[in-house]
Amino acid sequence: MTARERVSQLVEALPEVYPGAHCELDFKTPLQLLVATILSAQCTDKRVNMVTPKLFARYRTAAEFATVRQETLEQEIRSTGFFRNKAKSIRAAAAAIEAQHGGKVPDSMGALHALPGVGRKTANVVLGNAFGKDEGIVVDTHVARLSQRLRLTKQTDAEKIEADLMKLVPRKHWTVWSHWLIWHGRRRCFARKPDCRQCEILRLCPSGKVFIRTGEARPPSEAAAEASA
Repeated sequence: MTARERVSQLVEALPEVYPGAHCELDFKTPLQLLVATILSAQCTDKRVNMVTPKLFARYRTAAEFATVRQETLEQEIRSTGFFRNKAKSIRAAAAAIEAQHGGKVPDSMGALHALPGVGRKTANVVLGNAFGKDEGIVVDTHVARLSQRLRLTKQTDAEKIEADLMKLVPRKHWTVWSHWLIWHGRRRCFARKPDCRQCEILRLCPSGKVFIRTGEARPPSEAAAEASA
């Protein structure tokens, strides 16, 4: 089975396994999703969702995020980790949104990516989930791991993985594709001990079949790659 054929079957199978797959960051506006996504770097969505209710109640506009004192914001987001850099990114992005876009989060890849502290991954999250625009594929640790295990890419760099996936996955599925893989990575295809025997898409996963056959905790090639890293 080719990678394209595998993807064709996965886009049929995954919606049945995860019919409610969605972004697990809580938000009501594009600005809230942008802030939550910045906070989610090296942090769980669950932890971010514990922090944002009070944050969003206190700061409702880009101007309010832009003008809050650095030290104050740092303390309010401290539990998400890397709080100094995150606070700096949020304030800088908000200031640019206020100054250059009239206080409204822009809805294009170019404009979002140009904001301070906003990379392509964050821009993809906002575009796909706040604006319903399939401009790219979010590649987080789960999407990267599963894309490799499903033999859809040999790349390790996030943007190169995204480029490979965009060639294989129909554009209308770009946003939800990430949700499917993230949900599967969190619920079944764990980093250390993937639950291959219970996997709903085992028949479409070359790595899972190797795991079942060898009894290894992970496919041997993946474990060897990590050991040599």
